[in-house]
This record gives sequence, C-alpha cells and structure tokens, in this order.
Amino acid sequence: MLRSQSPRVVAGRAVLVAGMLMLAVAPWVFGLGTISVLTEFLTMLVLALMWNLLAGYADVVTVGQHAFVGIGAYAFYGFAALAQIRPPAAILLAGLVALALALPAMAIVFRLRAMYLAIGTWVVAELFMLVAGKLSAFGGGSGVSLPLPVLRALGARPAERFIVVYWLALVLAATAFFSTWLLLRSRVGIGLMAMRDNEEGAGAVGVDLVRARMLCFLWTAPFLGLAGAIATLQKLRISPAASFSIIDYTVFVIFNVVIGGVGSLEGPVLGTILFFVLREYLSDFGTWHLMLLGALSIAVILIEPRGLWGLIRRRLARDLVPVSHHGSRL
Repeated sequence: MLRSQSPRVVAGRAVLVAGMLMLAVAPWVFGLGTISVLTEFLTMLVLALMWNLLAGYADVVTVGQHAFVGIGAYAFYGFAALAQIRPPAAILLAGLVALALALPAMAIVFRLRAMYLAIGTWVVAELFMLVAGKLSAFGGGSGVSLPLPVLRALGARPAERFIVVYWLALVLAATAFFSTWLLLRSRVGIGLMAMRDNEEGAGAVGVDLVRARMLCFLWTAPFLGLAGAIATLQKLRISPAASFSIIDYTVFVIFNVVIGGVGSLEGPVLGTILFFVLREYLSDFGTWHLMLLGALSIAVILIEPRGLWGLIRRRLARDLVPVSHHGSRL
C-alpha cells in the first residue's frame, strides 16, 4: 500500500513543477539577458547530471568530461560551418561524434582505476584540446567565430536566435533529466543504485560493475557533445581554450554536484541553481569568489557528504523525484 505523502514532499514537488513551468514560459516572460543566463544554466545542468551519473552511481570520478564538450563544439562547427549542414542536424551529429570518440577514450581510461582513472580522463581531454589547436580549418590555436549564414539559419534577428538557442538547451536538459531518470528506474539503474550504496555488495549479488561503468560512460558522451554544440551557438565561436575549458565544464560542474548532492537527481539541480545565484552575488570579488566557492563546498562536505540535498532529505524522508520503484531510496 502506498504511503501518504508528507506536506513537505508535496510542497517540494510543487516547487519543482513550478520551476519547470517557469522554464517553459520563460521566452514570453523574461528579457534576453535572463534568457541568456537560463540557457547557460540549462547547459550546465546537463553537464552536472552527466557527471553525477558517472561519479555518483558508477563510481567513475572523471576530471576530463570537458573533452566531449569540446569535441561536440568542434564537430558542430565542422558540420554547420564547413559542411553547411543545418544547425539542428549539425547538433545531433556533434553528439554522435562525441559518442564515437568516447569508444577509444573509454578503452584507454578504463584500464585505470581510482585516482589514476581521474588523471587519465584529464590527460585524454588535454590530448583532444591539443589536437583541436592544430586544426587550421577550425582556426588553429586562436579559434574561429561561427559564420553569419549559420546564425541566420536560427533566425534573422539576434533576439530570435537567443530564443531558438534557449529552446534547444531546454529540450536537451529535459531529455537528459528524464532519460537519466528512466535509466535509473530500469534494471540497469537498480544495479547502479546498488553500486552507489555498496559497490562490493553490488558485485557480490551479481551486478556487472565493469559493464555498468562502460554503459554510463557511453551514455554521458553524446549529451556532453550536444551541450558543447549548444554552448558554441551561445558563445558564437570555438577555440581550444574555451571549448575545452576544464574550469567551466569540469571544475564548476564538480562543485555543483558535490555541493548539491552526489548520487541523486535533485542534487545536481539544487547545486546548479545555487552556483548561478552565488556567481551573481560573488562575481564582483574577482578570483576570490572561486576560493569562496571552494571553501563552501568543503564546509558542506564536512557537514553532510551527500551535499545540501542530503540535509534536506533528512527532513523529507524521501526523494522529490522517486528513482526506486517504491519511491524511496534503496
């Protein structure tokens, strides 16, 4: 028999639904500046969801996921600007290229474990960045801006292009969230949650740990590539340093997930929201705001290893987005 939901859980889910509705009507409510920030937020949320799936469930702590973001950015430029494929199709192809290149990358990094695997993913990312800097058709080390015909394919005026890029980011974020939720609700997801709670116990009861990690690694790659393509449309250019930025696409992402809550779907959402709020109020402090973010993340970890969502869940006693089939954590 289903247990009655507490008022706090109902209120939390109401806030979650209200947030989704706000995102759906944002182009008719907010100005272009806010739309630009929301586009960046949705892109960052996709990256946080993917890193959380790897680190929080599959125990693959990577510091090189910016590799596939950059691959997606460069692949999108190649398809849209050089091959003159329409941007929506070029975005999808960029995701496929990221998936294709994830196969050899996985063959390399999955020979390593623990901190060596994390370092290996960073080395692979740096290798891809160095290769990108040697591609003269893509602007070499200084990069290149998107040609005007690519931008006009999204809209005749800049305002129209802002809205189109926002819709693309919203569709990607919604797809990443709900498809990951369905994955965690599947038989594979049961194994992933068992790995999250007790890796040795999961292996003992028959969970194929290697297969689960490989699946998660390949699952995240196309989403990262798609996010890189959309980020390129927002920034209007590619370059090795910006498209393969470890700060923007890995370090900040790790902060979002760690402070929000590793091993949950609510954690990356909460952490990404908090990151953008803090960035808004701490940006005037220059590089000091990075140290403040680091100090805050350390403080949260010391208080609750599962992040802010871990603290909130103590009061709720269940998740807002139920992953297990009984609506409670395993």
